[in-house]
Amino acid sequence: MANIKLNKKQFEKEIGKLDEKMQEKISLFGTPIGAITDEEVELEVFPNRPDLLSYYGFKRAFLAYLGKKTGLKKYKVNSPKKDYTVRIDSSVKDVRPFTACAIVSGLKLTSEGIKDMIDLQERLHATIGRKRKKMAIGIYPLEEIKLPITYMAFEPDKIKFMPLGAEKEMSGLEILEKHPVGKEYAPLLSGKSKFPIFIDSQKNILSMPPVINSALTGRVTEKTTSVFVECSGFDFESLKKCLNIIVTSLAEMGGEIYQMELEYDKSKKQITPDLSTTKEKISLENTNKLIGIKIDERSLKNLLEKMGYEYSKGFVEVPAWRTDILHEVDLIEDVAVAYGYDNLIPEIPEVATNGEEQRSEVIKRKIAEILVGTNMLETSNYHLTNQKTQFILMGFKEKSQPDCIKIESSKTDYNILRTDLSHYALKVLSENLDKEYPQRLFEIGKVFTSKSKSEEEHLAISISPGNFTELKQTLDYLFKMLNLNIEVKEPDKVPLHFIKGRVGEIILKVKDERNKEKSKPIGFVGEIHPEILKNWKIRMPVALLEINLEEIFEEVQ
Repeated sequence: MANIKLNKKQFEKEIGKLDEKMQEKISLFGTPIGAITDEEVELEVFPNRPDLLSYYGFKRAFLAYLGKKTGLKKYKVNSPKKDYTVRIDSSVKDVRPFTACAIVSGLKLTSEGIKDMIDLQERLHATIGRKRKKMAIGIYPLEEIKLPITYMAFEPDKIKFMPLGAEKEMSGLEILEKHPVGKEYAPLLSGKSKFPIFIDSQKNILSMPPVINSALTGRVTEKTTSVFVECSGFDFESLKKCLNIIVTSLAEMGGEIYQMELEYDKSKKQITPDLSTTKEKISLENTNKLIGIKIDERSLKNLLEKMGYEYSKGFVEVPAWRTDILHEVDLIEDVAVAYGYDNLIPEIPEVATNGEEQRSEVIKRKIAEILVGTNMLETSNYHLTNQKTQFILMGFKEKSQPDCIKIESSKTDYNILRTDLSHYALKVLSENLDKEYPQRLFEIGKVFTSKSKSEEEHLAISISPGNFTELKQTLDYLFKMLNLNIEVKEPDKVPLHFIKGRVGEIILKVKDERNKEKSKPIGFVGEIHPEILKNWKIRMPVALLEINLEEIFEEVQ
């Protein structure tokens, strides 16, 4: 959750009197008031609405909610002018491979407007940018730049410019070692042989993303009338959505949006920003059922328009800056907001039941408590993943990848249901290389199989640095506490991500109705192969186990 501070005087002039009724409406809109002073209004914005992280984004959405300016707001987007081009060099491929860019002209910036623009930039960095790890944003005065622009990567010692807040020219390495902002974001470029930079046609460096802008070409002032905006990072679709939020906010400040041509190579060109709307289907029946109301289609249309959409014949036109609309349920949630949660009438269910916790949940909690008692930290990851992290980084070649359940029309790169927890265990370790060791982690969660189209509860434990013997001791202790018997034997087939000779198959020993012992394979324990560690850029040895808990649920007393 992020907090935004709005100028109270500006709010009351452009939106309305901030009385008790208005304060209640702000809270019902989904942006609770944190504090009100004579100068400012502080609001809490939930992570799913990054388009509300600026005053102008909030104003656009809230005026529609109040019924003052309903429907889909449309912005004029001008085609690229001559030299409105960004050339993306192949040298950035292994650093931060993508960028989305735009130019906004005709701005009349005030100190308040500049503050709002910078605040929006930093809030987007902190939220959807994951503290600049996923993406970084740069806004530059166009008057100080000579187009076209090139996005490329250089050796750190060859990068030299005066960063914001400095009084002299510094190299890329000096910025990371000596500049306060550089030291804060140095881990994002750690281990890279080249650092990315934006440079204009006169060889002036604009910035070194994701760290800092140049003091000469990267400072926006009240004299600035046109700006160059860039978002750089790892996922092009996310960058485009972030750019849409920024340019529409600047357009609300009076700016005129111009597209730019991105030249990745001679055969691959992109034009950004793209403010085209998307169409999503919505069912009146589902809306009434999920919210618990009875409205007709005309009322549905009016409610959707209060949330900034257009509606026609079962389809909703979604604006390009709404990054949170992934499913019909997201639209229905907005209908509920527009209808007003205070207008919903509570009903007592006609069916009387006695609630009881599922036995599997009791056992899962017991397992978690045992492992936490051994100084382990519990993690939780998405049910969705992608083929690169699920298969390629785990050693599978493209033609030998196991079957999985794919998501149709996925809005993100998370487009399959996970088939194991092991790849997520390694992903978490790879994303925490700069954290203190040892790292002792576990996760209990669902995995999904394509053959039976069913879901299973699994447990994964990872230790780094760790070895087979250490993790086997943890495994033995866990099953001793569960009062179950297991054995670990050499497997007939070694999973690709383990070292041969340092892996064992886990066998659960159970007794049938005739008191005869049976053996049930439930998983594997072992040391991760060096090639797999290299794929994940993990520098420490890792011991990992994953077991199927379904058999354990049946046997634990």
